[in-house]
Amino acid sequence: MRYYTLIYAVLLCSSIAQESQNSNLLDPITITATRFVESVSNVPNSVEIIEERDILEEMPRGFPSVFSSSPAVQVQKTANGKGSPFIRGFTGFRNLLLIDGVRLNNAAFREGPNQYWGTVDPLIASRIELIKGQGSVLYGSDAIGGTVNIITKDATPLSYEENKSFAEGQLIYRGSSAEQSHTGRVEGTAGVGQKTGVIMGYTGRSIGNIRTAGLGELPYTGYSENGIDLRVDHYFRQNVRGIFSFQKFDQDNVWRVHKTIYAKPWEGTSVGNELQRSGDQSRMLAYAQVKADELSGPIQKIHTSLSWHHHQENRLRIKSNQKGDFQGFDLDSFGSWVQMESDSIVGKLTYGASYYQDIADTYRNDLDKNGKVTKERIQGPFGDDATYKQLGFFVQDRLKIADQFDIDFGSRFTNVIADIERFKDPESGEAGQIHKDWNNISNSVRGIYKPDGNEMFNIFGGASQGFRAPNFSDLSRLDSARSNEIETPSPNLNPEKFVSYEIGSRFNNEKFQLGLSCFYTDIQDMIVRTPTGRMIENEFEVIKKNGSKGYVYGMELDGSYQINDWLNAFGALAFNDGMADTYPDSTLSLLIEPVSRLLPLNGTLGLRCNLGDSQWIELSTMISDKQDKLNTRDQKDTQRIPPGGTPGYVIFNVRYGLQLNEQVLLTAGIDNITDQDYRIHGSGQNEPGINFIFGASINF
Repeated sequence: MRYYTLIYAVLLCSSIAQESQNSNLLDPITITATRFVESVSNVPNSVEIIEERDILEEMPRGFPSVFSSSPAVQVQKTANGKGSPFIRGFTGFRNLLLIDGVRLNNAAFREGPNQYWGTVDPLIASRIELIKGQGSVLYGSDAIGGTVNIITKDATPLSYEENKSFAEGQLIYRGSSAEQSHTGRVEGTAGVGQKTGVIMGYTGRSIGNIRTAGLGELPYTGYSENGIDLRVDHYFRQNVRGIFSFQKFDQDNVWRVHKTIYAKPWEGTSVGNELQRSGDQSRMLAYAQVKADELSGPIQKIHTSLSWHHHQENRLRIKSNQKGDFQGFDLDSFGSWVQMESDSIVGKLTYGASYYQDIADTYRNDLDKNGKVTKERIQGPFGDDATYKQLGFFVQDRLKIADQFDIDFGSRFTNVIADIERFKDPESGEAGQIHKDWNNISNSVRGIYKPDGNEMFNIFGGASQGFRAPNFSDLSRLDSARSNEIETPSPNLNPEKFVSYEIGSRFNNEKFQLGLSCFYTDIQDMIVRTPTGRMIENEFEVIKKNGSKGYVYGMELDGSYQINDWLNAFGALAFNDGMADTYPDSTLSLLIEPVSRLLPLNGTLGLRCNLGDSQWIELSTMISDKQDKLNTRDQKDTQRIPPGGTPGYVIFNVRYGLQLNEQVLLTAGIDNITDQDYRIHGSGQNEPGINFIFGASINF
């Protein structure tokens, strides 16, 4: 606790303030929080903005890692290529990920930390917006812990002279020693000024085995991935734009090592007994959008979207007896939405509708010792020949109560239909069907107060309802869960319900920035895994039930202080706590226990020194307390969580940047300078030891 007392004292004594010490924008813009373009100082939500420049300076290895420097977000890694952020106590399918407003979440997302956020390339982003505790009014199911929207790069034809051709390019490289990794990206932009722009890119990554401080090199933690992307922006008029985008991303041979005999025990963790557990995943996204702004008449803005999202995943498992299985799924998600804005006598209205349909096929084949198919199963990781439909209508009204006070009222109706034509009935063992239909109405009220209309200071807060409808994985999953567990279908589930309460404040001026937020989330009918006492394929069976009530609460403090023209101090502090009902054993008796894999008390402190206009150096430390608040299932997850909890750690980093000219940015850094042996709570592996990182961005 002495480290956190130090953090708190320094934060207060320095009068530090809010985030992004790297950004020159005192008041960044957000789209996601309210669905229309607005400055952060006018938004009644907790917001984190990560700009393209921040990504180039930090050079994260993959998309989940862009949140690694945020104490309020814990990036858990089941495997090296499978990072999943915990936001306000929730992860996996209880956080919503959007790409230019299009849902990445689909009905195949599984419980707990999963790998799907790893299929996004952070180098395609011009900005990443994280809205914490958003609720379901604006975006529907899944938006519980937070909503993340990736705003992709465009070719910005409006920046060039009318009818004049333009072309430019960019090369990006990142290399690191302890990760033995190399990332390369080539990107080109071309078009006609004021009319049309095209941007294309290719990113390739080769990730080697991790070298840790205490365990040495971790076998089978390396993998490879690559992605291509295309975006076309065409202006029919200056206020009417059409967008077409295509993205493809592949991830190959990612091992879940903690399940295998190649895992290395750490602080008393156990080792798996499988000979191999590896997988590939591929994702394609294509969408067309039209954005019409500054219209005359009753509707001032209309934005529409049509999208196709394809996700493919497979997994090879070889058991200790050398027999195995090969399973996976193919899923196509078709989406459409429209949103509109109107000024009226009752305020500023944002309203619209959305529809998504997911269609999935799954498979699982048993293999003999020679890899030949011995049996085709009824289903794969979830039920086969499955369809999932989500239809929603929303409206949000902003009322100006006074010059200093705005309040947002919102409501959304959602209908969800799940049809699974083939799943393995857990009682009969035969093929069965699931047909479910749910309706939900979620509401939200949030307000923001600016004393004397001051843009530098505000107080915000409110309450937002959220829900999450059961998906394919909830209803029909037949696959491994946590350590030594197998999850079987649970067809009789209902939606989870949440209410998030929040109060916070932001202060910004040229000298310092400060952000503070406190939140409380009430949990009702949360779906939890429940042991049955049966053994299936040498693993303990768990099913799911709508049996959990509980809460999560926490505090987030962050900021920066401009000491003089060249020196900036920054820091942050965050903690979560919470309790929820669990079924710790097969007696079906409820027990109130800590929420699984809670964020430990943690913080950052740092100094950034600008050495003139072209150079900077940054020293920072990341500090995390021991996390020993474990529920029964955490305690049994012995391959990932040490007995008694995950030890705390203190990590020191240094970064250097050199802007050689307008075209060339060079960065270098040393992460984990003291070669600390540590693990992020709930992860299946340790983090790299001392790690030398080099980055370069060249525009031409």
